[in-house]
Amino acid sequence: MNVDYNVRLHSHEVKYGSGSGQQSVTGTTAKEDGNSYWLVKAESGKQCLRGRPIRCGDTIRLEHIMTKKNLHSHLVSSPLTAKQEVSAYGDQNGDGDTGDNWILICNNDFWERDDTIMLKHVDTEKFLAVSGRTYGTPISGQNEVVGEYSANSPHTQWSVMEGLFIHPNDFKAQHNQHTEL
Repeated sequence: MNVDYNVRLHSHEVKYGSGSGQQSVTGTTAKEDGNSYWLVKAESGKQCLRGRPIRCGDTIRLEHIMTKKNLHSHLVSSPLTAKQEVSAYGDQNGDGDTGDNWILICNNDFWERDDTIMLKHVDTEKFLAVSGRTYGTPISGQNEVVGEYSANSPHTQWSVMEGLFIHPNDFKAQHNQHTEL
């Protein structure tokens, strides 16, 4: 969720009508929308090992759960503010390109659930942000998500809200247990 605007990172099978024409990425206030769930993957595009902490400074990818496309950016102007467009890109296997890579910026050694983070786009060095502008039809009321030029913008701060969290100690305990079915 974007800390400043209180909108969740969202995507859906609606393509931009201009710019790249790729799948749009927006911010939404809806709390129970399956289109706001993202899988954290390693830079290679492979899923992270369950229970292994993600180091601050690592390069990651976020795969949209419903459409399998990756959070993506590139040197294309965003539709409402002409900042940098953020889209969802890739094939049905979650494979994309280097425009899907983001550096995780946080204040600890590892990304912790309650951390406020920033995501810096590797190829263009822009920061994932919300512009404050909202769309009309067909995605009425949803916020524009952009690549922001400055890390000092208050709109670049994100936090995790819902999802599946596995504490490394819980994973080790489960892994070492012998259970019978």
